[in-house]
Amino acid sequence: MTQDQRATARGMISKGDPSRSPAQQRDDFDAVFGALPLGDDVTLEPRSLGGVPALDVKVAGAEGDGVILYLHGGGYVIGSARTGANLAAPLARRTGLQAVSLDYRLAPEAAFPAAVDDALAAYKELLEGGREIFVAGDSAGGGLALALVLAARREGLPLPPAVVVFSPWADLTLSGASMDTRGDFDPLFSRAHMEAYVDHYLAGHDPKDELASPLLADLTGLPPLLIQVGTAEVLLDDSLRLAAHAAEYEVDVSLDVVAGAPHVYQYNVGLMDEADAALTRAAAWLTQRGFGGAVA
Repeated sequence: MTQDQRATARGMISKGDPSRSPAQQRDDFDAVFGALPLGDDVTLEPRSLGGVPALDVKVAGAEGDGVILYLHGGGYVIGSARTGANLAAPLARRTGLQAVSLDYRLAPEAAFPAAVDDALAAYKELLEGGREIFVAGDSAGGGLALALVLAARREGLPLPPAVVVFSPWADLTLSGASMDTRGDFDPLFSRAHMEAYVDHYLAGHDPKDELASPLLADLTGLPPLLIQVGTAEVLLDDSLRLAAHAAEYEVDVSLDVVAGAPHVYQYNVGLMDEADAALTRAAAWLTQRGFGGAVA
């Protein structure tokens, strides 16, 4: 990325005060990411999916039989289906698949396992439609995507054919070395931020629960997994260790690391070359497996 692009990306984000209330943090996040332009070819339509509010992210020409279930990031405390649409839309555009972004319940009002329950309910309804479903998510939504697959496996449900996660938060025990060694490089988070999110979401529940920390789970039988991460983030080791752990369980895993890129740098699509390239690679990874076909 150019220096100007790096400055633009960093200018969109900054380390907030982790002591601010969830409501204040949501307002801050929505002010930056809640109304980013999606493109003239995108229409958002509210719907219910398994009793959970969601948005159909309709991209002109993306009419493939498969569907992307997108799970937004935000530490299980902030974010929304609308912020998730910022990444669901370019994925749909590049794959030709339809997409839906889920408004799962947030903590602390709805603590663990509410988000997992909502994602599973939505997934079950999509399964009833008979279409191929693949799951994608960023940050906490990336961890939730993995938790959803584990929950589906536990219930004996068909698993998605592929999973894509951007900078996944997969270890709520916060044991990765980068939680401390990358704190000065990460323009968005520090250990204090992640500890606050853990407190809100788990509300005292064991962080070693596999549905809270999929990194610690038995990953036997998981579908092909694509992980994308930047090096300028405290969650770097979640991705590195997740890839190694998945490989130990014979999961088909691909790891994509971009030097100097911040947390979920894909949000900077149209502003940062690496963001556009990463989303294009993610779409190609899916289409190589027989899902979708780019429309633009």
